[in-house]
Order: sequence, then structure tokens, then C-alpha cells
Amino acid sequence: MDKKKLKVIRNKIDDTDKKLLALLNQRANLALEVKKEKSGQTSNVYVPEREAEVFGKIIGKNKGPFPDDSVRAVFREIISASRALQSPLKIAYWGPEATFTHLAALSHFGQAVSYVAIKNLSDIFTEVENGRADYGVIPIENSTEGVVNHTLDIFIESELKICAETLSKISYCLLSKSKKIEDLKRLYVFQQPLAQCRNWVETNLPELEVIEAKNTAESARLAAKDKSSAAIANSLAGEIYGLNTLAVKIEDVPDNFTRFLVIGKKEVARTGNDKTSVLVSLKDKVGALYSMLLPFKRRKINLTSIESRPSRKKAWEYFFFVDMSGHKEDAKVKAALADLRKAGHTVKILGSYPGAY
Repeated sequence: MDKKKLKVIRNKIDDTDKKLLALLNQRANLALEVKKEKSGQTSNVYVPEREAEVFGKIIGKNKGPFPDDSVRAVFREIISASRALQSPLKIAYWGPEATFTHLAALSHFGQAVSYVAIKNLSDIFTEVENGRADYGVIPIENSTEGVVNHTLDIFIESELKICAETLSKISYCLLSKSKKIEDLKRLYVFQQPLAQCRNWVETNLPELEVIEAKNTAESARLAAKDKSSAAIANSLAGEIYGLNTLAVKIEDVPDNFTRFLVIGKKEVARTGNDKTSVLVSLKDKVGALYSMLLPFKRRKINLTSIESRPSRKKAWEYFFFVDMSGHKEDAKVKAALADLRKAGHTVKILGSYPGAY
């Protein structure tokens, strides 16, 4: 090791850090100028379409060797801190602390935000509707387990809009106060992680008593009470509750993602890389479903998801939740939705928002 050369390199790193700090403060001053132009309109602090544009430009110009994911994480915190200089945001999420929804909220909004853990999904909508939170973060679907039906049901009655989406890779750990799997007698686990790790559990923990918990964070809290218990949760839960990691990446499907939605009161402008979610109620007649799909087929609009839910008002009457590529202000999307209404179907637009970035 050449100590002189190493010292030269480290001095260059120090000089670079000074320049980065100066640029960060320059950016912060620009954020304060934006605040003046907005004249205290706190509802405009979080602008999903603008953030999508910023991330798109930054990642598009990254030539490495700094990885794209790391660039995204750094700029997430820069943007989060810049937002906080204008006005603090309050975000409600499906808690408690250390759930995957909490991690998704942190990944999307950054650290410079006030987070509120809410026990029930429906209460997250209520918090935002009543203005006690600026936005809410909720799970909508998992790549292996499908949609969260309760979330879909709440949208039927709510007037809140989908403002953004974020995708999180879901990876589970086996956590315990014990340091040996052989010492374990019971496993605390939420139903969804159990479904996603079932093969691993049956192969590696066949003799353990499985006890259902309310969520992943609750699993970790319960497992922390004695050394003969374990939990399936994320690494953050292990850190918070002081648990040892006995196994990692125990999910049965490696590419396991959950899609989360950001809900709020505002409409989101076009970015050119958008999705639109709608709720459609069909007339009870022959060919109703075909007539719903036809306007999208004619205009070559990609439907990324279709889910049905019972209306709960009349037997065998259903609502359809449809996700599509494009913004509601795009000409072909607007025309397709108009055709649905002409056909006698009821259409409720849940939101147009930037695709996950």
C-alpha cells in the first residue's frame, strides 16, 4: 500500500465532499426560493409529477460507477430535505413501525417527514380525508399473493385520489433472541409472510408451533419476549426489537415485490410515463364485460391489472378495478373512458399518477 498516494486520494475525496456540501446548500437555497413563489401553499410541497421528472433526468444521466439504486436513494433524501425546508409533510402509513408499508413510505418520501403509524387501512383514508395527514401510504398488491382486497373495497367509498405508486422488493428474515434455530419452539408470523415463505418454513421449521400475528412488526415484538420464539419479518424489525438474524432471504419466490399507493386529495399532472386507475360498475347484461374491454382494445391501451370485487349492495353485482397505461388527460384514455360511460357503465377515476420509478 502506497500511503502517500492514498493520502492524495483522500485529500481529493475531502475536496469533493466540500464541493458537494456547497452544492447541497445551493440547492437548499433554491428550494427556499420555490417556497416564496408558492406563497405558503403547503399542499404543493409534494409534487409527484415533478419528482418523477427529477428522478428520470438524474438516472438517465448517470454514467456510473455510482449505482442507479444508490443515486436514487441519495436524491430521495436530498428531495426529502428540500421539501421539509418549504413545509413539513405528515404521512400516515399502515403500521406499526417496521412494517413493509413503513419501509415503502420511507423509500418514497425520505427521512425528513413526519410519519404516523395507523393500525387500520380504513383509518389511513380517514386521516387524509380529515386533513390530519397530508398523504397516506397503503399496500395494493403483491407479485406472488395478489391484491389486497380490503384496500380495493375502501376505494369504492373514498373520494381520495391515487397520487403515486412505489414498488418495494420484499425479503424476509428469520429473527429471534436466540442464536440457534435448534432452540426454537414457536414461530410468530403474519399471514402474508407465511404464505410467501411457506415452503421454507415447512422444510426448515417443521416442528415449530406457528402463531399468527397482526403484522410483521407485531411478529418481531412477540418474538422478542423469549429466546424460544422466532419471527418472520424484515431486517429493520430485527434492529428495532433487538433480534438476531438466523436466516435471510427465506421467501419462496426471489423476485417478490409489493406495490404501494400514495393517496391524497390532489390531482397529478401528466409526466409521459403515467398510469390511471379506475373503478367501473357494469350493467347487468349479456356482454357487459366485453363492452368494458372493447374501448381499450380499439385504442390499444394496455390494461396492466383487472380485479373484481362484489358491490355488497346486490347479489352478483360487481365493481371492476382497472389499471391502465396512460394519463386520464391523454386523448385515447379520455376517449376510452367516454365510451364506457356512453355504454351505460359507471366510471370513477381513482387517479392518474407517475409510474413507479
